[in-house]
Amino acid sequence: MRMTSKTTGILLASAMFAAPMGATASAQELPSQRAQQQQAAASSTDNEINVYGQIPTDLSGLEAGPKIEGILAARTGNRLIVNATNNSEAEVSLSEATRVTGSGGFLGLGRTELASSDLLPGLPVEIETVNYAGGLIASRVKYKTSDYETAEMIRGGTQRQFAMHGQQLAEHDEAIDGLRSRVANIDQYNIRHTANVYFDSGKWRLTPAAQNELCATASQAEQIDNALLLVVGYTDTDGSQEFNQTLSERRAGGVVNYLQQACGWAPYRMLTPTGMAEADPAADNTTPAGKAQNRRVAVNVLVSKAVDDGQEVAYR
Repeated sequence: MRMTSKTTGILLASAMFAAPMGATASAQELPSQRAQQQQAAASSTDNEINVYGQIPTDLSGLEAGPKIEGILAARTGNRLIVNATNNSEAEVSLSEATRVTGSGGFLGLGRTELASSDLLPGLPVEIETVNYAGGLIASRVKYKTSDYETAEMIRGGTQRQFAMHGQQLAEHDEAIDGLRSRVANIDQYNIRHTANVYFDSGKWRLTPAAQNELCATASQAEQIDNALLLVVGYTDTDGSQEFNQTLSERRAGGVVNYLQQACGWAPYRMLTPTGMAEADPAADNTTPAGKAQNRRVAVNVLVSKAVDDGQEVAYR
């Protein structure tokens, strides 16, 4: 806790010139006055943190705060910054008593207690809070294991090899080497097809229609020799640039996961996905209809010009 009291010296000087009884009274009142000044300074002048002093290790008995759902934008020490789904920004502190749980596993079942160090920027979270000292402390932080995998992928530049694909990648080493040898120095591709899937405002969850579109695109792309997929996420102009950048990356990461895990698209045939936030709008952002077209992820089917044989595939 930061403690400052610019008036302490003045009070002491006044006490020196007072009568003995007055000096005694002033000396007796000084600790209380100083504590009040320190408390007022801490509660009114520092806008950088929400919770002051030692964060309690026992949260029982504290008043329940709001439930926050959104994307973890940043973390500094025990402080989290969350871009909430309503486009607001929330600041929450962690305590030794904060429970961090991840759910998922086989068929989405199971829940595991985790460490607060597992909280990564880009991770969608649900946070239960309590009120303390004018701020919020997280009593519980929940996220899905699949979302954690995506956050790790984004943080690592989406180049990290998923453990679940290790065996599959090993089996395709020869195919990977052959493909890389043919396109190692080629940075130009023919776009054979682009499929777009769309999202609700501030959301990154795939709709059933989007899931069907992704698997149909992957199935048709499989018919093209040497085809690669490039996934790019976009947003409309609602919200801050920081929020939209994270949201576009989250959307792209979710599409990559679904293409690989549900649609069976081989990881080695996936180019590095990216989030473009508000850039390259497909429609006017001044109308609701235009914004709806911009809240999208584009799945581009590419073939390197070095290996493109012009093979035709009919896309629906």
